[in-house]
Amino acid sequence: MNIATSHQLNPYAIQLCTIGRWIAQKNWLPATGGNLSIRASDHSCLVTGHKDNHEFSPQDLRTVSWADGNLRCSSGPAAEAALHVALYQLFPQCKAVLHSHSLSSTVFSRLIRADGYPVSGYEMQKGLAGCTSAEQAVQLVILDNAPQVPELAAQLRQRAGELQSAVLVRGHGLYVWGDTLEQAKRQLESWEFLISCELERLKIAGGV
Repeated sequence: MNIATSHQLNPYAIQLCTIGRWIAQKNWLPATGGNLSIRASDHSCLVTGHKDNHEFSPQDLRTVSWADGNLRCSSGPAAEAALHVALYQLFPQCKAVLHSHSLSSTVFSRLIRADGYPVSGYEMQKGLAGCTSAEQAVQLVILDNAPQVPELAAQLRQRAGELQSAVLVRGHGLYVWGDTLEQAKRQLESWEFLISCELERLKIAGGV
């Protein structure tokens, strides 16, 4: 059985592509921006390739492995998946990583100069992993963008202790992860909503 056929028969690959099309319909993956992945084993994951994000299908997925400490990809450069791999290594229970390029999160990331942003007071934040109260302050880690993804992955590792369920890359986009694909989807939808709320609040308050 070849790789394309095995991906077509993989239920997790099918689910990843279904969620990918849903994210694209939200306009959170313009052009061919963003990428999504799901863990395939202890040392490998399936990652979406560069194509129209409204047309994700299992045969478009690439296998990225890191068993020997080196990134290898079944097709295309493996370095693009370096941040996904870093998250799988930092969080062994992580099963999926979603990377979006929404308008709100990208603009918000350019406006906030700090290396993190506290969010509190929203009922919707209870959709975030580990958050049980609207009064609880949830910190969104913000990284400076870098020319190469492996450089971003190195920044991420340096701030591993601050990570909760998402990281925002300045001028780039949002990364979220979860113990299941559905949980990762919930983190993405929750964070996109919260970021949009904060962006609107700052506009009204004259903070931007």
